[in-house]
Amino acid sequence: MAGHSKWANIKRQKARVDAKKGSIFTKLSRAIIVAARNGLPDPDGNFQLRAAVDKAKAAGMPSENIERAIAKGSGNWSDDSPLEDIRYEGYGPGGVAVLIEAMTDNRNRTAAEVREAFSKTGGSLGETGCVSWMFRQKGVISLEVVPDEEALLLAVAEAGGDDLSTDGSQAEVYCDYTLLEQVATHLKKEGYQVQDVGIRWIPSNGVQVEDAETAKLVLNLMERLDNLDDVQNVYANFEIDEAVMESLV
Repeated sequence: MAGHSKWANIKRQKARVDAKKGSIFTKLSRAIIVAARNGLPDPDGNFQLRAAVDKAKAAGMPSENIERAIAKGSGNWSDDSPLEDIRYEGYGPGGVAVLIEAMTDNRNRTAAEVREAFSKTGGSLGETGCVSWMFRQKGVISLEVVPDEEALLLAVAEAGGDDLSTDGSQAEVYCDYTLLEQVATHLKKEGYQVQDVGIRWIPSNGVQVEDAETAKLVLNLMERLDNLDDVQNVYANFEIDEAVMESLV
């Protein structure tokens, strides 16, 4: 998954740039709304909300924006544009499976934007369920890279985690999503620096993208979808050879 891991690094770098420009605040605010809607509106009693708030604070989101998002999620703030969750699925260039989570106040607008992103890159938007069977939901905990991977593996096992991957700059721990808080809390107690936590869709198998032209189209699709304000998360099952990825970056 070297190429896919490099794409993850690019996304993290892009997120830092976007945060400086303020363009990521909409996505962060909507993540808070979802977390507050699905649990208690108190970060101390809602792990997902606490994680979303911590991420927003790290990006420099003003406190009043965070409080307003929590109020919207808990139903204590009304406006003329209620948000709803939507999931889109489709196939990208080279048969890559793509799963998209969005929040929108206008289904028609969002569907048109997502469909255009696929069509501009040679992919196609599909029906609900066409690719989701290739993914499974997992809890994912991102850590600062650690020098002793064996010690981390032991800590992950003790915490109830399932797996671990590293890419040289960051480690990711995978667990049953119902155990996310338990595993993250244990790792923090063990002294590991937790950068991010969340529930993600992890592909069960990957599609190998072997030529530079297809890889370029796949990454273009990922970027187009990521740049849509209504899109919260994009997941795909592509794997790009390291040499091909290096030729594009």
